[in-house]
Amino acid sequence: MALIKMVVQRLALGVVTLTVVSLIIFLGVELLPGDLAQAILGQAATEETVAAFRRELGLDLPPHVRYLEWLGGIFQGDMGKSLANQREISELIGGRLLNTLFLALLAAAISVPLALTLGILAALYRNSIFDRTVNVMTLSSISFPEFFVAYILILLLSINAGMFPSISNVSADLPFWDRVYRSFLPALTLTLVVVAHMMRMTRASIINLLASPYIEMANLKGIKRGRIITHHALPNALSPIINIVVLNLAYLVVGVVIVEVVFVYPGLGQLLVDSVQKRDIPVVQAASLIFAATYVLLNLTADVLSIISNPRLLHPR
Repeated sequence: MALIKMVVQRLALGVVTLTVVSLIIFLGVELLPGDLAQAILGQAATEETVAAFRRELGLDLPPHVRYLEWLGGIFQGDMGKSLANQREISELIGGRLLNTLFLALLAAAISVPLALTLGILAALYRNSIFDRTVNVMTLSSISFPEFFVAYILILLLSINAGMFPSISNVSADLPFWDRVYRSFLPALTLTLVVVAHMMRMTRASIINLLASPYIEMANLKGIKRGRIITHHALPNALSPIINIVVLNLAYLVVGVVIVEVVFVYPGLGQLLVDSVQKRDIPVVQAASLIFAATYVLLNLTADVLSIISNPRLLHPR
């Protein structure tokens, strides 16, 4: 019951957070300079044409009315129509969102096992050459911005080695492994960016537990260090590890904008950038809200999984 109560509280907080975020998104768009109708029709449009187009877009209504209408439509599943091609935004976003989720899951499938393995080995061989080397490499990869890592990978693996395409042309009818092959470079870019966080958290969590009395008792019994870490320390370190893994998954979904633009990957981030360039405001608003909702949902998932792995969090002292 305590877990269900916590989930309900987190969901309610998530709804409030998304409402506030939607207001910020709407106000951010509202404060953009220039007249949207004039920008779409061009300078040659007459005042009558611009006024008629403003009425068609609902721009003649007060801002609070437009916000409530937009928010009401979102709750009913109606995101409106794109100004660029008059397609339903839900239809336009659906395929792009699936592509972004595929890329994020592919990056997670590479980064999570790699980070956990490196973190466990770094804790097992603490202060060794291996530990220092892994720390230097992971910190170096996270110190560079995503677009720099992406261009380096394109130079090395695409232009010089010719192993992978520099442009990720994927589509719904593409076979699974072809899709994985074309998405590998952007997924590897995201992996290099997030693996350091997960690896260092795994290492730190396990090292903190190695000073616990029950670990010292296991050492005194002569149990091998590797078994102590994998069978005694790791299960008790799962709560913070799960938390950082899920939060990094949230980053993989909402932080793909730059990577998608570099590799021309047809995901939600690329659609967001294209819509900003075209001043397709309804699509920008919808895509931004989807990113925010994804981040809030994954944060809730992190909280729930952390509590399931460590029930003591339900009753903090």
